[in-house]
Amino acid sequence: MRKFILALSLIIALSGAMVPTQVHAQALPVSGTVTKIDEAAGKITLKHGPIKKLDMDEGMTMVFKAGTPEMLKQVKAGDKVRFDADKVNGQLTVTRIEKAK
Repeated sequence: MRKFILALSLIIALSGAMVPTQVHAQALPVSGTVTKIDEAAGKITLKHGPIKKLDMDEGMTMVFKAGTPEMLKQVKAGDKVRFDADKVNGQLTVTRIEKAK
């Protein structure tokens, strides 16, 4: 019984150690280029690569809602950016953005 509990503990510990790596890989920012900013509507248009966590396997140009109005003031059309996006209240929303270095 002692060996069984030890083996089970080892399996649980190893499987838990693998989860953060998978989550981290999905959380990596996406590269893109700002093509348009609409401050009045709170939206940003980005030409971007694949966004796996949103089931987008190919790059495309699309409009996102800005998570905050301040995001739209940090960048301008033509800027290369890295960003993260998610579905928030049913809308594709940029949750984080920064100019690429």
